[in-house]
Amino acid sequence: MALARFQLCAIDCPDPRALARFYSALTGWPETTPHEDYPEWVQLAADGGATIAFQRVEDFQPPQWPGQEHPQQMHLDFTVPDLDEGERAVLALGAVKHEHQPSPDAFRVFLDPAGHPFCLVHVRYDT
Repeated sequence: MALARFQLCAIDCPDPRALARFYSALTGWPETTPHEDYPEWVQLAADGGATIAFQRVEDFQPPQWPGQEHPQQMHLDFTVPDLDEGERAVLALGAVKHEHQPSPDAFRVFLDPAGHPFCLVHVRYDT
């Protein structure tokens, strides 16, 4: 029996509302603010299971991937049926394609508007 259930992943950033809008557009999950007394915290209402939250951090320093001076500490992966289409879509949302692409036929690395790395991973949904 599990001791706990995973609820969310909270991401530090300079502007929680702006980063929540980016990931909301990416996932289709609407924004929700758990409590109006905490404007520095925004989360998404996932369509099932765990979700993503965003918290404001003063003097935020984005991770530098693949370097280790400011390590990424975590990143999110999103599966897509077509990497080229997925890439076009996230770039249109404001992501930046990272110059370092270890395996571009299998996955692609991007930076969200706050500089966090995330990946689009090619997964065939028909198998």
